[in-house]
Amino acid sequence: MTQLSVNINKFATLRNARGGDNPHLVQIAKDCERFGAQGITIHPRPDERHITTKDVYDLKEIITTEFNIEGYPDDRFMKIIEEVRPAQATLVPDPPDVLTSNAGWDTIKNEYMLREIISQIKSYDVRTAIFIEPVNKMMDGAKKCGTDRVELYTEMYASSYSNDPLNAVEDYKTASDHARKIGLELNAGHDLDLINLKFLKKQIPYLKEVSIGHALVCDALYFGLENTIQMYLRELNNT
Repeated sequence: MTQLSVNINKFATLRNARGGDNPHLVQIAKDCERFGAQGITIHPRPDERHITTKDVYDLKEIITTEFNIEGYPDDRFMKIIEEVRPAQATLVPDPPDVLTSNAGWDTIKNEYMLREIISQIKSYDVRTAIFIEPVNKMMDGAKKCGTDRVELYTEMYASSYSNDPLNAVEDYKTASDHARKIGLELNAGHDLDLINLKFLKKQIPYLKEVSIGHALVCDALYFGLENTIQMYLRELNNT
């Protein structure tokens, strides 16, 4: 079974737009779990444009499924990981000024840095994943860095899916098969939705986890949060 981790960043964006505490992020996380989500993902950026540092520690106290904290591994992020000890830390290569994660790690160029950071995180008994594009040599580099998992950066798949699904998924399937052969577990995330998720899972059936936020929150405006989470779970596990 592939686990669904709900990225709740956009709920925090909505809250921050008006100040105050509506929607209440802790309650959102509790409800996502109650409605069937098997994990909660957050990305506490330094500018706190959505998830704040306080949110991280508040969520730590209530999450009963897998807590996944993603971000660029600067000193602030590493301090959070050390103190919170989530189930998983997902490393992304985006600097603070970008709108959203838009590239995977160059695991060859950044091998030394990633190896040191991953070793430190694993010493906290936290599973590591690194955001990566579907390229075999980058998978090999990820293996050398010592990470437990890679998270497939699926924006290219999502943007090409409607024109040619088989072509859109080809590189992902090839790189995923290679990653599995060399002993890496696989997550996936970025622009996955109710249209393209089922096909990706069918082509890469051994995905451990998908992290979905923006599309899921948009769908929830129409279908309701509980129904939307159930819809995503059906797409994942009825392939």
